[in-house]
Amino acid sequence: MNAREAPELYGDSAIVTDRTRLWFHRGAAPVMPLPHRHDDLEINIVLQGALDYQFGGTRASVPAGSLAVFWGATPHRLVATDAGADGDMCWIQVPLTTVLGWNLPMSDLSEVLLSQPIIVPATTIARDMEAMFVSWQQEMGVDGLETIALLEIQALIRRVLHWQRHSGEKASAAASGNPNVSADSMRGVTEMARFTVENFRKQISVVDIAASANLNPHYATTLFRRAVGSTIAEYLIRCRVAEAQRLLVTTTMTASEVAHAAGFGSQSSFYAQFTKRCGTSPGTYRSRLL
Repeated sequence: MNAREAPELYGDSAIVTDRTRLWFHRGAAPVMPLPHRHDDLEINIVLQGALDYQFGGTRASVPAGSLAVFWGATPHRLVATDAGADGDMCWIQVPLTTVLGWNLPMSDLSEVLLSQPIIVPATTIARDMEAMFVSWQQEMGVDGLETIALLEIQALIRRVLHWQRHSGEKASAAASGNPNVSADSMRGVTEMARFTVENFRKQISVVDIAASANLNPHYATTLFRRAVGSTIAEYLIRCRVAEAQRLLVTTTMTASEVAHAAGFGSQSSFYAQFTKRCGTSPGTYRSRLL
C-alpha cells in the first residue's frame, strides 16, 4: 500500500493534495451521500456484489465479474450496492498526469476522457484480476517492481479500450439507460465530448462544440449538463488543464508556452483555472513532480 491519502471515497468534503501516487482500496463499497470528483483515472474491479453509480446524469451498474474505467473528474456517486458489507470491490486511482504520460493514441485518450464509464466483463482481460490487484498493492514503492506494476496497469487500460473499440458493443453507462437523456441525445453528447477532446488546444467555443453535433448552443448546453453533470465550458476547461498538467511534467516549456499549447486564451486565465482545479500554481505543480 502506498502512502497516498485516501480520497473522497468516504466523504463529500475531503481534499486530496497528493495526486502523484496510485491509490488502492479493497473492501465493501460505502454509499456516498453526495457526488464527488477527482482528477484521476479510476478502475473498479467488482469481485462480489455490484456497484450502482450516479454518473453525471446517468445511472451505471457494474455487476460482479466486471471492470469499470472512468475519468473521476465527472461528478459521480455510489448510490447503492446489492451486497452490503459482503461486497468485495477493488479500487485503483491512477493520477491523470501518469495517464497522460502514457502517450495513448488520441482515439484512446478521447474514450478515457469521455464522461461515461467503460464497463467490460473481467473475462475479456484474460487475467486473474484479484491476484493482479494484490501484486500491484505490494509492489508500489518497491524499486524495479513498481515500474512493472505501472506497465501492467497501463496494459490493462489498453486492453479495456481495445475491447471497447472492437467488440461491437458500447459498454458504457449510456447503454444502461438514462431516464433524462434519450439514446439519440446521448450520441450528441458523446460527439460533443469527442470534438472537445480532439480540438481543445484550438480557440474553440461552446458554439463550435454544439455545432459539432448539429445542435443549438442553448439546447446543447442543457443537454450536456443533464447527461454529464457539468457544462460544456467546464468540460473544455478540464481538458485544457489536463493537457497543461501533462506539458508541465513532460516538457521544458515555459508557463506561457504551456498556456498557449493547452488552448488557454491568456496566461492570466491559465493561472486562475489551473490553480482553482489543481490547488496550486503551475510552477509549484511542476516543481513537486520533477
